[in-house]
Amino acid sequence: MTKIITIANNKGGVGKTMQAYQLSTHLAHQGHKVLVIDLDSQANLSSTLGVDVKRTLIPEWLIGDVEIEDVIQHSEGKDNFYQNLDVIPASRHLANLAKLLILSEAEVRKNAGRKERLLKLRLKEVEDKYDYVVIDTPPMLGDELIMALVASHRILIPTQAQDYSIDGLEELMDTFEIIKESENPELDFNIIPSMVNKRRKLEQQRLEELAQSFNVTSGVRNLVDMQESISLRKPVFLMGKNSKGKKDYQQLWESLGLV
Repeated sequence: MTKIITIANNKGGVGKTMQAYQLSTHLAHQGHKVLVIDLDSQANLSSTLGVDVKRTLIPEWLIGDVEIEDVIQHSEGKDNFYQNLDVIPASRHLANLAKLLILSEAEVRKNAGRKERLLKLRLKEVEDKYDYVVIDTPPMLGDELIMALVASHRILIPTQAQDYSIDGLEELMDTFEIIKESENPELDFNIIPSMVNKRRKLEQQRLEELAQSFNVTSGVRNLVDMQESISLRKPVFLMGKNSKGKKDYQQLWESLGLV
């Protein structure tokens, strides 16, 4: 059974795309067949995985105008794990999704019942082709994020250990509960402390408070390793044995049962 994991936060700048990149490459490196779906119109994850697209067909695919073979591309890189990693890339054209859904409302209702179920419906086409689907979402509670919540088995929520970031979780968690109750009862989530500075006592206090109410994983520190990983297109697992970023992510994947 294909496992679908979404990386989500309705606030930007929390390391969401970083988590999606490290997770998808880690799973591919483990030998799993992985499909990455980039639902963020900034397309940062697509470009980091070596896919450059001027106009995505994701909106047309979701409403059923094109087949999945028309939107999937192979990731590109010199390392062997790229052979296990395919991408449905994003582009600025994704901004037209909401408009297209309105124009296609009758057809969407006929095929999926509700627009929120479209992604789940389309992903049934890849159930036997991939071990994992990893979805990156935009930093807002729009159609893309709602569809990802309905389609997924698990949501990973990168969060900075600061008051304004933690307060922003409330809206997302309310949405999570609604989706879990109405559309996806098996949906689970984990909060990933992101860009952590362990020297700040206030951050540690906030994380301890967060862990009292939610499923909080081990944290990922704010390290130079992380920025180098993205700029060099080099996952942290390829870094040297002394890399702190590599150790953080090894611990994270172990805590999530993804090793």
